[in-house]
Amino acid sequence: MERKPQTIPVRISDSEDLILLAAPMPDLEPQNITVSITDHVVQIKGEERGPRQHELDLKVAEWRIGPYVREVSLDQPVKGAMTNATYGNGVLVLSIPKAKSGYGSNAEFQLKQIEPTRGERIGYTGSDIRPAADGEKERAS
Repeated sequence: MERKPQTIPVRISDSEDLILLAAPMPDLEPQNITVSITDHVVQIKGEERGPRQHELDLKVAEWRIGPYVREVSLDQPVKGAMTNATYGNGVLVLSIPKAKSGYGSNAEFQLKQIEPTRGERIGYTGSDIRPAADGEKERAS
């Protein structure tokens, strides 16, 4: 049974070069979220996740896990193709560059999960670092 999409709330902030849009979309996977930007209109869609959620014997159900939808008109054209999207802790954040000219660019994309990087922490706190005899770094006493 297909459910009617929920309208999601948004928070929009404005800086000199960017428009930031944040929207809560709990319990989705990144690949469940699609963003479409056309000149100065942003449309966000989130697919329903977990069709078995309707089979649960819930005692209280004050929210659903999708589907979500929201269309927002911005007050100026934006560079849709240069948009940066992140999704974490159930919140989608779009960082959308403003178009300097009167014309924006369009984009449509689906989020993809990126594997975490395996960076190493370099440096220490509380004391200086000096080279050890074997070439590794060690803390100074």
